[in-house]
Amino acid sequence: MPRLAFGGDYNPDQWDRDVWREDVRLMRRAGVNLVSLGIFSWSWIEPDQDRFDFSGLDEVIALLHEGGVSVDLATPSASPPPWFSEAYPDALFVDHLGRRLGHGSRQGFCPSSPAYRRRTAVVAARLARRYGEHPAVVMWHVGNELGGYNAHCHCPTTAEAFRTWLRARHGDLDGLNRAWGTAFWSQRYSAWSQVRVPGSAPGRLNPAQQLDHYRFASDELLACYRWERDIIRRRSPGRPVTTNFMAGTFKWVDYCRWGPEVDLVTNDHYLTAADPEAHTGLAFSADLSRGIAGGRPWLLMEHSTSAVQWQPRNTAKRPGEMLRNSLAHIARGSDGACFFQWRQSDSGVEKWHSAMLPHGGESTRIWQEVVQLGAALGRIGEVAGSTVAGEVALLWDYENYWALEMGGRPSVDLGYAAEAEAWHREVWRQGVVCDVVPATASTDVLSRYRLLLLPAHYLATPETVRALTAYVHAGGHLVVGPFSGLVDRDDRLHPGPYPGALRELLGLTVDEFLPLRENTTVTLDNGLTGRVWAEAVHPADPVGAVRTAVDARFADGPAAGGPALLSRRAGTGLVRYAATRFEGASLRALLAGALDGAGVGSTAPGAGDGVEVVRRRAQDGRSWLFVLNHTEDAAEVVCGGVELLSDTAVAGRLTVGPGGVAVVRESGPPDAG
Repeated sequence: MPRLAFGGDYNPDQWDRDVWREDVRLMRRAGVNLVSLGIFSWSWIEPDQDRFDFSGLDEVIALLHEGGVSVDLATPSASPPPWFSEAYPDALFVDHLGRRLGHGSRQGFCPSSPAYRRRTAVVAARLARRYGEHPAVVMWHVGNELGGYNAHCHCPTTAEAFRTWLRARHGDLDGLNRAWGTAFWSQRYSAWSQVRVPGSAPGRLNPAQQLDHYRFASDELLACYRWERDIIRRRSPGRPVTTNFMAGTFKWVDYCRWGPEVDLVTNDHYLTAADPEAHTGLAFSADLSRGIAGGRPWLLMEHSTSAVQWQPRNTAKRPGEMLRNSLAHIARGSDGACFFQWRQSDSGVEKWHSAMLPHGGESTRIWQEVVQLGAALGRIGEVAGSTVAGEVALLWDYENYWALEMGGRPSVDLGYAAEAEAWHREVWRQGVVCDVVPATASTDVLSRYRLLLLPAHYLATPETVRALTAYVHAGGHLVVGPFSGLVDRDDRLHPGPYPGALRELLGLTVDEFLPLRENTTVTLDNGLTGRVWAEAVHPADPVGAVRTAVDARFADGPAAGGPALLSRRAGTGLVRYAATRFEGASLRALLAGALDGAGVGSTAPGAGDGVEVVRRRAQDGRSWLFVLNHTEDAAEVVCGGVELLSDTAVAGRLTVGPGGVAVVRESGPPDAG
């Protein structure tokens, strides 16, 4: 693998052969060292069933190898060709209304289809046999953004696969009926044939059934990945196999479970054009990718050079933003920056999606910035293999994401992802790196952190509660958000008063949840403002234990006079509970107090809001400070060493211009932060 990967998706089958040599010449000029090849090439290499033609792919790989460009070779399973849809109509995707959808887009297949898996096995085996030992091929790329369009199929094949999955999970129908609470609304099943994939219905669906369906769907997609991965590994040993995630932006795949299954975590990330603070969402996605990778380096597989084409208003990136975005990912652990795509398409759905080589060619601003980015990555290549380690972690869980955001909850305004991103954003604003780690993390992993954040952990497993309890008793600090600890894996309430599984650790009970009307707020007696939510909370006073302290009370609203912020010593640690939803300045104040109490300081004190400062460290003691100025004013950071992009010495203070970036190889032992 290159030291820092730089390149993008390459689709030579969209172009005539005379373009290919020009592509390789320009790749070399830009400093491209890795391309993802063949992602949507199925109809190119297998134009009819069992009639293969690898001549074009042979030629392209040879040209890339000659030009010094490594290949991340893809299996083309994301987009079966028209002959597949015609030959195997039962393999086509069926939506929640029972409609079998036709050909003409991508991912139009059922992930559970035996025909789909047979044909993907054939093409994966042919590719791996032919190119598995080719010196240009340095890694493998299975499919593309699995589940992006077809996560939840409702065909008969899927229904049977779902029943098989349920038998493995619950054993028999008695176990299923207990888990799903089917006594409610007379849903008790007496035969497996009665069990279906939850789809359209007159009213709300059984939440436990939905939750199992989401788990099943994620597992089926993972099975598709494993199916191809194992075929490749047998024929191309030693080369990493991966598939590109969409961590932080895609809901329906449990990437925390997928992380151990890939040899290298890779992620796609695209800014939300309508969000003026989209760079904080970028940081969340990058930190989550690193958490899924277990803290190891990962790879940004796709982002955009400028505008995309699939949002309502596809605004262009401003000059310098591509460099800043790319280095922000690298700062947070990516060992490279790759794009969709190399050459901008001249036809098809994505022809208005920006690319490394735009329609206008070498005279365009985007091309010039691509060349500049390639040069910049060459200058900072030494950071590859180093890691990022925060002192704060936010616990993330896809099952909570699914469970909290199903219908029938007290308020639609309390969302899992939005709450997690809001807490992460406010830590970001205080100059602190916040890891995002799976909620299933072990006690050993949690013990690395001074402070843990648990924003809206509705579904609490015994394992997570035990790990959190041990963490706090050993001296850790924990902040828990409202509506947490309430249900088990089957969306069944934990016994006893709220907050269920977290009641003992928090040292309190909740008598009633009091969601607010739309656009209303509550005020606390310490001046903070809550939104969306309030609770009627009572501190517990267990015999022989430390009483839970009330740090602030509701000054108005449905819980007026009652506790709003509480804290409790447990062992040598501290746990805090917020009985309302904070945002903006109030959330910032809450988390600032928690950071201070846990002894966590900014990586670069005084750098200012909107200035991102992240440190990567190598095992040999070297460290690099990334400074990304997202503001329109110059920023000053205290540091010393060599600024690699300009190859200039830094003695004490570094000034970074508006929208500017810097990467400093630090001198001497790095400061904590």
